[in-house]
Amino acid sequence: MQDASNSSSPAQPTPLLGIDLGTTNSLIAVWQEGKAQLIANALGEVLTPSVVSVDEDGSILVGKAARARLTTHPLRTAAAFKRFMGSDKRFELGEHRFSPEELSALVLGALKQDAEAYLGYPVSEAVISVPAYFSDEQRKRTVFAAELAGLKVQRLINEPTAAAMAYGLHEQKFERTLVFDLGGGTFDVTVLEYALPLIEVHASTGDNYLGGEDFTDALLLACLRDWQLTLDSLEAQALASLHDAIEQFKHDLGDGKWTLTWNGDGQAREWVLDELKLQGIWAPLLARVRAPIEQALRDARLSPKELDSLVLVGGATRMPQIQQLVAKLFGRLPYRHLDPDTIVALGAASQAACKARDAAIDELILTDVCPYTLGIAAQRGEENSGAFSPIIERNTVIPTSRVERFYSTHAEQKMVRIAVYQGERPWVRDNILVDSFEIELQPTGQIQSLDVRFSYDINGLLEVDVTFIETGHKHSHSIDRSPTGLDEQARLASHERLSRLKIHPRDALPNRTLLARLERAWMQSLGEERELIGSWLDAFNSVLAAQQAGDISRQRQQLSQALDELRY
Repeated sequence: MQDASNSSSPAQPTPLLGIDLGTTNSLIAVWQEGKAQLIANALGEVLTPSVVSVDEDGSILVGKAARARLTTHPLRTAAAFKRFMGSDKRFELGEHRFSPEELSALVLGALKQDAEAYLGYPVSEAVISVPAYFSDEQRKRTVFAAELAGLKVQRLINEPTAAAMAYGLHEQKFERTLVFDLGGGTFDVTVLEYALPLIEVHASTGDNYLGGEDFTDALLLACLRDWQLTLDSLEAQALASLHDAIEQFKHDLGDGKWTLTWNGDGQAREWVLDELKLQGIWAPLLARVRAPIEQALRDARLSPKELDSLVLVGGATRMPQIQQLVAKLFGRLPYRHLDPDTIVALGAASQAACKARDAAIDELILTDVCPYTLGIAAQRGEENSGAFSPIIERNTVIPTSRVERFYSTHAEQKMVRIAVYQGERPWVRDNILVDSFEIELQPTGQIQSLDVRFSYDINGLLEVDVTFIETGHKHSHSIDRSPTGLDEQARLASHERLSRLKIHPRDALPNRTLLARLERAWMQSLGEERELIGSWLDAFNSVLAAQQAGDISRQRQQLSQALDELRY
């Protein structure tokens, strides 16, 4: 028998993969032949909707098939779960109950399968992008979601920074740039400077609860008000149908369509908008867009006139109102020649190549920043307990290690509590608790001094070291347990729960996706059009039953094209 260590079979290369795990859509790219290339899914598309659904037979659907079921099976389908990463929210889908990171893991698993089908061998590592303003907790949960999907995170990269890498490689310019990243659920603003081979981030800020979904929801609520309806007055399926129609209507606004027709609750309804009314509906959201821009420029100590270029990232930046706002704020038009939907994934793959020191990119040096202030609860003066004392201030270049000195409050103190917070408010009650821990203190009969050191790495994860000056005692704390209860037992439970799931076969996904689209189109149509779509649905089911691969493929292509023409 041949010793495995002496086997002549070549080892599989480690692919340089980058993943954009998005609120609305997710993508995966690979660095090959000196450039980043997008990988298509089983449907031949590079965008995989970040949607998960549980079929009636208990199997899991991910992507376009699941998105079509948002309308027909809203109680068995989940979307936009990235917005709840790091929270204790749970999604009930049929008989299953999922956390946001478990749903994210299913999306990452689908992307992993697509990469393996494309490359022809297993993959296990990737660079994954996250919103710049993601907290320590949200970043840890993203790493855990990747772990559940069988992926090791080589690095977490901030989404605007990933986009900046892709643009920098494409443009090869020396300039100051603002990256405006408005996705489905999050908003980031990053100011950086290209001086290749150096890409230096100067400031990054954002809003984790502002994205294209909010603009859709604002339209939905305004429409219901005008129809004198409420969210509770519609059944789940009708509400999902209206949300779907509003989302399409939002895209059509750019083409000058101002009338929405809908019959999802059995009654034909019409809603008419004009430019003035639309401005009123979206005014509060557009106002929220301005604040992070102004803060990022202030932190970078730049005026809009000192910027050389603007880069728009994220599908929501296609909205004319967003482009008009950006042009008005900066007095110039943004770059538009690279796809805002795909640029983050391409940048993440570029970062994977950079980390692996690929010959085509090994000279590129990337700096990033901590986008929020990190500190501890302290006492200022005699009365002001619960004050927030910063240790690492926002937009500090990372990796970094900063130390501040503190003192015990009285001579006989036997314990000190270190409570770590993130935020920009003067009192900890208004900021986000990251973690807390207690250290025993040996009373010395006098006030004791201690140094608290924060070390923040390139993945945005934090380590805390405490040194007692008088005694020399040191205590190191790795923040590895979430405040929402993600302990080892919970981690193992997630692994076990996902391992028992029946994932719909990738090769059969195109057929399941078309069935879901036909069902959604039938539900949304009326009269002769509904009758026509019903006949298509019956015909496709008959072809599937005959199990002739060639006939299935031909009919699937014809019906997909027909649905595209009807805009379903």
